[in-house]
Amino acid sequence: MNFIRWPRGTAICVFITLMQCMPHAWAVEKLTLWPTIFFLRGQDLCQFQDAYGSSRNEMVNQAMGHLKGLISLGVNAPEAVYAIQKIDELIDKNRAMATEGVGMDITLEATLKASVNSLSRNINPQNTRLEFANPGSASQIMEGVKNNQRFDTTNEALLSKVKGFVWGTYSYAPGCRGDVLVTIHVVLPKGESVSFQDQGRPESVMQKIGLQMVRHFQKTSFPTMIIMGNRILVLVGAPGSSINQAPNPSIAREACKMVQARLPTEKEYEYLSILGDWNGGVSLDHLFWALPDQQVLSPDTRNPTPVRSHAEVQFATVNFYCVK
Repeated sequence: MNFIRWPRGTAICVFITLMQCMPHAWAVEKLTLWPTIFFLRGQDLCQFQDAYGSSRNEMVNQAMGHLKGLISLGVNAPEAVYAIQKIDELIDKNRAMATEGVGMDITLEATLKASVNSLSRNINPQNTRLEFANPGSASQIMEGVKNNQRFDTTNEALLSKVKGFVWGTYSYAPGCRGDVLVTIHVVLPKGESVSFQDQGRPESVMQKIGLQMVRHFQKTSFPTMIIMGNRILVLVGAPGSSINQAPNPSIAREACKMVQARLPTEKEYEYLSILGDWNGGVSLDHLFWALPDQQVLSPDTRNPTPVRSHAEVQFATVNFYCVK
């Protein structure tokens, strides 16, 4: 088996340093985000659909149908036209009242933060990666709440800890049933950006986007360094992707050799599965995994052992990733 090899003294120093920095098997750098999420309001897609969702002829025919219906009820033509105009004006007035003023951005920001925190508690990883910076002291926050102000900060010490910021857009969704279409962009330290999008009611749409964010940032990335017993195991990933597939264990083994790595052993697969996808490991799920001795790890068939020959799993495609 191939492991990372350093000169003896260097290896001891590196290991001690890692053990001090990594109280658990896995540690990850916090991604602290700017406390305020800036939103831009986009085109009202509800009104846009109302205006352009039908051709002119279809809209004329629809209006004529309303007019004929009113006349058939005994309303004369001028009164019918007046009634249709007033109904349209009332609809426009109600929509304008629902969307005027500020507040939608605050609702979206608050529900996104609550969603990220709630999901992190439910997943309960040893090392939570995604967090929003605290905007200030308790007295500053209380003062902001009393004055109905957005939470922000000019504290240089706090801002120095921020490693990214979030901004987004929202618009009222087509269909005109109260949904909003929200797009969130997370700008990272080196300028790269990760985007997420979903549609739903204002009170719930950010829960779905929060789930996308937590899954993206908390899930194991490659390469990842793991403390396993008294040694360091590096999850390299697989050529072409983090986790890949191969027709058989031999091809998977050769693929790992090409990146100067190897396939995990049964114990390594099992330990990394116990850590799980949120703590630097990789769940086995119900898949077949390639082993270095041309065998297959089949987690669903453990009696008498989950280690099987490729023939015993009917030569199914095997999953794999590489380690050092």
